[in-house]
Amino acid sequence: MSMPFYVSPEQLMKDRADYARKGIARGRPVVVLAYDEGIAFATENPSRALHKVSEIYDRIAFAAVGKYNEFENLRVAGVRYADLRGYSYDRTDVSARGLANAYAQTLGTVFTTESKPLEVELVVAEVGATAEEDQIYRLSYDGSVADERGHVVMGGQAEQIGARLSQDWQPGMDLSGAVRLAVQVLGLQPEGEPRVIPPDQLEVAVLDRTRPRRAFRRLPAAMLTDLLPTQVDDPPPAPSHPAEQG
Repeated sequence: MSMPFYVSPEQLMKDRADYARKGIARGRPVVVLAYDEGIAFATENPSRALHKVSEIYDRIAFAAVGKYNEFENLRVAGVRYADLRGYSYDRTDVSARGLANAYAQTLGTVFTTESKPLEVELVVAEVGATAEEDQIYRLSYDGSVADERGHVVMGGQAEQIGARLSQDWQPGMDLSGAVRLAVQVLGLQPEGEPRVIPPDQLEVAVLDRTRPRRAFRRLPAAMLTDLLPTQVDDPPPAPSHPAEQG
């Protein structure tokens, strides 16, 4: 009779966490940062169909890194949660905090009870009437929630990009300054010169507090071309190996 295979709960949780972290680190980073009239989201994303930043409700947006099918399921669930709550109660009862708590429960349950954790990291953000009322929540694969102030980075090279963002970000930046900074830090590389990311390879959106009800809007490549500094030198050639997804 063979002995049953035993893994301690601590080791099991550590293995799941390592697995999730590796999956998330393979994804292209997403930068979220506050500016004077709202909250901006930016990521390198050549796909026009698969979004990593999306509207959830009137003044709430969702950004994610990791496995696309997993975070897309969470996005859809978040839209349903917001619609049902807004319809059953009042539109003002739908908040980023409530949505973040709902996501935290889902992520935490999957992490502790399923054989494989979700390989995702999320940001749920809500733009307020003033900058002081803005809310940015970061959710990890295990359901832990962090209330972020000003800016946050998820995905590959998050530490390096986050350190640079902390150094250069200032409260009250205008949209142009915020987008330039976001794109600049997204181009950072562990070694060598930063990459120049062309506007048509970017996904940029904002929650704009000056808009009447629906604050979310995407910034098209033509607008990004105007916002970003003109590059004198040709951008470096794209790497020959296939780009990582997420």
